[in-house]
This record gives sequence, structure tokens and C-alpha cells, in this order.
Amino acid sequence: MITAILAFLLYSFVLLLSKLTRESIELSQRRCEKPSEQVCPTCSSEDLIKNGSVHNGKPKYQCKSCGHLFVVGPTKATVLKETKELIDRLLLERISLRGIARVAQVSWSCLQEYVNQKLALTPRQVKVSAKLPGKLIIECDEIWSFVDRKKNEVYIWLAIDRRSRKIIGCFVGDRTRKSARKLWASLPEIYQQCAFAYTDFWQAYKTVIPPKRHRAVGKETGLTNHIERLNNTFRQRVSRLVRESLSFSKKLNNHIGAVWYFIHGYNAELDKV
Repeated sequence: MITAILAFLLYSFVLLLSKLTRESIELSQRRCEKPSEQVCPTCSSEDLIKNGSVHNGKPKYQCKSCGHLFVVGPTKATVLKETKELIDRLLLERISLRGIARVAQVSWSCLQEYVNQKLALTPRQVKVSAKLPGKLIIECDEIWSFVDRKKNEVYIWLAIDRRSRKIIGCFVGDRTRKSARKLWASLPEIYQQCAFAYTDFWQAYKTVIPPKRHRAVGKETGLTNHIERLNNTFRQRVSRLVRESLSFSKKLNNHIGAVWYFIHGYNAELDKV
């Protein structure tokens, strides 16, 4: 009788110990699922929610304040400085982001994050010397493009210095008079005050550029050859602008950033000549 009671007590103790161990393991797992730091790494908010997981099963969290997605204790390798420099050069060539990811051997998500940050920080203004020698002559034109879908037309307004061939002004918007004003406002002050401009016959130019320093001409005159050639260079070098391409921009900010990134790279190449 005593042996049976002892056996029952021992069995009950084993069951209780097993239950406590299982609850302890489950509690540890729940703790591991929560961020080690209960704040968003971007805005330090504690209002977080779980939002799926990455390829290796680690949970992703999203900040409800700023929308930032992050993983606690990420294991992906840091992109080397040499790889970033390679990506910077490839962004100036006619290669899609998917192609750059394959060439640089980095993940698509990592590349997209790096490129978005770089384009967002790209300056939207061209700096030139306060005093330029000789008569200033510029040529202006606009390039058709689109963002996300062809119905969302976006025009890239450009102005170049005829002598240096450098791009001195740019604005990305629609094809209205307002955008023409933005192009003129993007020019360095010395060009706004002194430069003589050649354009096509688009009416918006006539209402923005001072009449005494503006002449509308046709392509047959050859007076806008340089800007027309630049338009072709843009389509040959910027994959987002290639016709019938899958490399189009999905966000306007990235589209504008990519245009300005190429402008600064193009002008830098001319400085080396």
C-alpha cells in the first residue's frame, strides 16, 4: 500500500515538473520573439507590432508611429565600402537595380534600401562659379517619362550650358507653364540674369524666359543640337528612362533622385575631360 502511494506521488511530481519545464520554455520563446530593446531604432517609439518574418524565420516588427520595419538582431552581412563604391558607379550606367544586385552580389532588399537613401540625399541644385567667362548661352528642352504607369506622365525639364555642355538646371514635373518657371528658377542666378536661351516652340518658354534673351527655333537650325543629344544620352544611360523598359520608377521621389544623381555624375565626368 505504501509503495503504491509513493509511486503515485512520484508520478504526480514528474507530471508537475514536466508542466513547469514546458511553461518555462514557452515563456522563454515568447521573450525571444519580443525586441531586445522595446523601442523602434528609427524614432524610439514603443508602439510596435509583429509583421511577418524574414527568410530565416526571424520575426519582423513594424513601428506604428513611423512605419519602420526592422528585425531584432539581424544576421545579414554589412555591405563593404568597396561594394558601395561599385554600386555608385553602376547607378550611372544603363543597368536595372536587379542587375546591379546580381553584379554586386548583394540582396535586393539591401540594395533597394541603400539606393533609396542615396537618392534621397542627392542635392537638387547645380553649383557653378559666380563669374563665368564669355557670353552665356543655354539650351532648354524637356523629356517625357512616367512613374509607376504610363498614364502618370512626368517631364524632365533640362537646361545646359552650350560651351561647357554641363547641365545647369533641371526640374521634374508636368509640362505646364508652372514647371517651366521651376526650371528657370533652378538655374544659377548668373544664368537667370545674363544667359541667352534657345528652346523649341513650346509656349511655356515664352512666358518664363525674358523675350530679349530668348529665341525659339526648330531642330533643323541646329541651335538645340546639344540638348537634343543630351536627351538621347539620358535614355541610353538611365535605365528608368529607357523606352519599353521594366526599369521604370514606382515612386516620384526616387525618380527625381535618380535624375539628379545622373546629372551630378554627368557633370563630374565633364570636369575630368
